[in-house]
Amino acid sequence: MKLNRTVLRTVEILALASESVDGVTLDEICDRLKIPKTSAYDIVTTLSSTGMLRMEKGSRQRYRVGLHAYQIGVTYTNHMNLKDTLEPVMKKLAAETQKTVFFGVLSEDEIVYVSKVEPENPIITTATVGSRNPVYCTSLGKAILAEESEKVKQEVFRHLRFEQRTARTIASCEELQKELQRVKERGYAFDDREVEEHMKCVGAAVFEKEGKIAGALSISGLYRPDEDYDALGKLVRQRARELSVLLGYRE
Repeated sequence: MKLNRTVLRTVEILALASESVDGVTLDEICDRLKIPKTSAYDIVTTLSSTGMLRMEKGSRQRYRVGLHAYQIGVTYTNHMNLKDTLEPVMKKLAAETQKTVFFGVLSEDEIVYVSKVEPENPIITTATVGSRNPVYCTSLGKAILAEESEKVKQEVFRHLRFEQRTARTIASCEELQKELQRVKERGYAFDDREVEEHMKCVGAAVFEKEGKIAGALSISGLYRPDEDYDALGKLVRQRARELSVLLGYRE
């Protein structure tokens, strides 16, 4: 079977760009993949124009995986075994808490909601599958970021632009760093009415093979002052660990 060389190079460039948080330059692509500069330039220009790559201008132009490529990946995720693995755990958690359950992943400085399960009598939530929210004010974002490497954290912080959604929204990197330390220590995160004044969410990170972060699991419901949110946090953390084991994670 004869393979198309240009298509192969395109796939290799996308794979290379996905491996680096900082992206890659045209020279790095040519050097790593042994591709002539004119050929590489034509490919990255086409990929950038279609949203498969995102070009960042600076002292040297760098290329990172674009939103279109990520959206294709999310579509794949929604139809692969991950979805079948997620649903039983998410349905169980929704039934236990009578709250809406989300699974989200990190995309640059935002959270993308890739799966959602509602209880029998759901409270309407603004988040839908495919929608996005900032990492700094979501329990999903904080749960993931607390477990990420310092390199990833600093890259996310570099792109953050804080917006005061409510009076409780975190407003600085310093404040976020302190919150992430607390999340790391207890194993679960809160969105303490930081996105919407009447909603409180609890989230915990989910891992897969070799300790890689797969995303995070969260529950969302109307804020109640008499609710034991630490007990809910421990339950979400437990279900997140169960899901991690199903995805191949071993401590």
